Amino acid sequence: MKKSRLTSPIVGNYIQRGRSPKYDKESLDHPIISQKCVQWNSINIEDAKHITEDFFKKLEPYRFIQKNDILWNSTGTGTVGRLNIVKDNYSHVPVDSHVTLMRMNQFIDSDYIYYFLRSPQIQKNLGDYLTGTTKQKELGLTNILKINIPLPPVSEQSRIAAKIVQLLALLRKVESSTQQYAKLQTLLKSKVLDLAMRGKLVEQDPNDEPASVLLEKIKAEKEQLIKEKKMKKSKPLPPIADDEKPFEIPDSWEWVRLGEVNTYIGKNIHPEKTPEQLFELYSVPIYETNSPEITSGKEIKSNKQTVIPDDILLCKINPRINRVWRVGNYTNYKNIASTEWIVVRQSQLLPDYLRYVLMSPYFRKLLQSNVSGVGGSLTRAKPVLVKKYVIPIPPLSEQSRISLKIAHLFTLLK
Repeated sequence: MKKSRLTSPIVGNYIQRGRSPKYDKESLDHPIISQKCVQWNSINIEDAKHITEDFFKKLEPYRFIQKNDILWNSTGTGTVGRLNIVKDNYSHVPVDSHVTLMRMNQFIDSDYIYYFLRSPQIQKNLGDYLTGTTKQKELGLTNILKINIPLPPVSEQSRIAAKIVQLLALLRKVESSTQQYAKLQTLLKSKVLDLAMRGKLVEQDPNDEPASVLLEKIKAEKEQLIKEKKMKKSKPLPPIADDEKPFEIPDSWEWVRLGEVNTYIGKNIHPEKTPEQLFELYSVPIYETNSPEITSGKEIKSNKQTVIPDDILLCKINPRINRVWRVGNYTNYKNIASTEWIVVRQSQLLPDYLRYVLMSPYFRKLLQSNVSGVGGSLTRAKPVLVKKYVIPIPPLSEQSRISLKIAHLFTLLK
């Protein structure tokens, strides 16, 4: 494929910047296109300023934009290099001195040139064509005219441009479908968790040891830890009132306050060094299942408040609130959760089941309704309130069946 420069007579009929305008702040008769008007997705004439009648009358006819003209922003850091092609009919609208107007001749497909100038070959190497300071970069006409363009026959130019249009339209449909699927995926996952919390995701087994027995074991364990001074005795939590139970659960299940089934719920001290991976988690969606565990972090020069395997970490700060992770079975590390996290520790419940409880729409709504702070990202949940939240506890065997079912369904949805 042979190449030609934009300066070649076989490519462009007219390539030139507009004139420096004289603006009219009162009359709206004559708009003029500036950098602000030329966006990647459109040419916005609504953003145009307006010029005086005298300036308008002195403009030559060729300075008014025509259909299939290419408009290329030529000055300004952040705007230089942005371009679009005119697809509408405008009546006597010029460009100003910060925009280059490019008009191809009848033997060149303007769409082909437009897509070439938008390509990574040009846009990623735009600095090669720019001059000026950091504050005011400029795409000068001299450098524009030196751009080499691979030029196939005009019929092939049209086929290439048409194929690009077709592929971009397909890409937009894919992106739209992907966004819609992501929303549907979140809704389905939310529904799965909701059914699980109500005892409707898996069948109950009458041979399972009821949750009431499990709660007695947890109570006995906590009393022993207090006796051995491995755990501080906390104030008794109030009995659960009927109006605190948001839905019906199976007979073998029990409603319990989160603080009653855990040996520790609280925030950890802010460490000298915070595990990198904890901060990386902020970018992970709430229902992420490929990485349900934290398995490593930086070594900490402290043995206070270390997180241990099967601890559940609950982000307490909006908008990431209710992002939930389970600490994995790592070795050779002593990790400390930063103050952005509430650490939930227990030994009798299945950790994955507890993680799903904290991810459920019921618990998320509960958490969001009890945040405090100034607003926005400053609102946060308090461990003292989280301890009082009421959660449904099934028999231990059913916790396992529920966790496996959720993991399987989440995998299918992903």
